[in-house]
Amino acid sequence: MRRRIEDMVIVITGASSGIGRATALALAKQGGNIVVTARRQKALDELAEDCKALGGHALAIPVDVTDESAVQALARQAIETFGRVDVWINNAAVTLFGRFEETPAEDFRRVIETNLFGYVHGARAILPWFREQGQGILVNVSSGVGKTGQPFSCAYAISKFGIIGLSDCLRQELSGTPGIHVVTVLPAAIDTPIFQQGGNYMGREATPMEPIYDPEVVAEAIIEAILAPRREVIVGGSVRAALVAKQLAPGLFDRWAARVVEKKHFAMRHTPPNSGNLFRPLPEYASVHGGWRRPKPKPSFLPLAFAGVLGLAAGIGFAEVMRRS
Repeated sequence: MRRRIEDMVIVITGASSGIGRATALALAKQGGNIVVTARRQKALDELAEDCKALGGHALAIPVDVTDESAVQALARQAIETFGRVDVWINNAAVTLFGRFEETPAEDFRRVIETNLFGYVHGARAILPWFREQGQGILVNVSSGVGKTGQPFSCAYAISKFGIIGLSDCLRQELSGTPGIHVVTVLPAAIDTPIFQQGGNYMGREATPMEPIYDPEVVAEAIIEAILAPRREVIVGGSVRAALVAKQLAPGLFDRWAARVVEKKHFAMRHTPPNSGNLFRPLPEYASVHGGWRRPKPKPSFLPLAFAGVLGLAAGIGFAEVMRRS
């Protein structure tokens, strides 16, 4: 029987901005019953009203996902309100920019606690209910950098690698419960406010690297995965290109990444050292978009660079085959 969003109860963490907010609005358009959570009460209340106006049913519950007891309470409240939870979307995320040894240890730890332990807390809160129901969908929003790595965003990349590992482990443990699915989503660079809000010790303003995709594209991919669950969802051709390049020529890819990320991921505008929204939310950035996309994007250097890496890697591979033949 085909699933319908209007019949589902869906919890979204990190819903006050970016991908989480876009996903809540997209689900509301299909009549979903949505529980939205993040640290910003006002932003959540406004989102809940927007969801209701679009035809959905929304409940706003402020929660800091680093607090496991609060996440457990969130799951209980959702169950008590709607009688069940069909989908849990782990999406809350913060980021930190800077050279590995120059980022404060407490900031580094906070990224891991939010992005990875926040997901652990979400999974631990909802999986017992899924087991009791015999069904449920856990969506873990990771990132393309969770498979490729990325310089100057070490804590973020580590957390995203960890999310992929968490998803893999949970699938194995749940292999005897075919009604429970674990979906990992790997987006490319997305036009959200995370770049403005991130902790920054790089000395330069962080910007997303092109190509930049709309949050609505990720929201659509998440909804498709809810309706027809699969292990992994990649959003953005640049992620696929990076994965192939890294597979074919890992050393070359690493050297390319070090050079290009430092040049393209940071503007020349100076920014003083700051922890961004790691320890306190920033209410001014409670929006879906970050304002990074241009009306008519210029040709991106990234696909060309990836193509160069792929071409060079293919040439190296061909030369090696010829040498051995």
